[in-house]
Amino acid sequence: MEGKSKETEHVEDEEEYVLLDLDDVASQVDIPPNAPYVLSGLDTLNPVLIIGDKLKLIGEYEETIGTCYVFSETDAAPVVHEETGASEANLFMGKCIEDSNQAPTKEVKPVASLQKIIKFRLSPEVDTSASAVESTDFNL
Repeated sequence: MEGKSKETEHVEDEEEYVLLDLDDVASQVDIPPNAPYVLSGLDTLNPVLIIGDKLKLIGEYEETIGTCYVFSETDAAPVVHEETGASEANLFMGKCIEDSNQAPTKEVKPVASLQKIIKFRLSPEVDTSASAVESTDFNL
């Protein structure tokens, strides 16, 4: 009698990154930073993004040409030069010297690649004049 070996089927969740393009909307209304939002319908042709209580955006998928890469940027440690070598005139031997004229540097690391962009536009039911007025601060 032969025993059957069961192979467990390993299903991995595949991550897919999508860029949310709000450029067209940002020129029409002010979107406050860190505003609460709800993103729904990612599996539909027109995802919906609701920002705060009143701003409703309708999205449409666009395929990218090639692959887009997303990067993160952090402050990099300053470049430090260590003086080495024997010399009677070398007063800084074994010391670390930092160039104060050097501009601050950034370290850029790839985070993800993506093939889709969701381009958002205002929902027809949004009143842009009311949204813009509510987000404006008046200082007298």
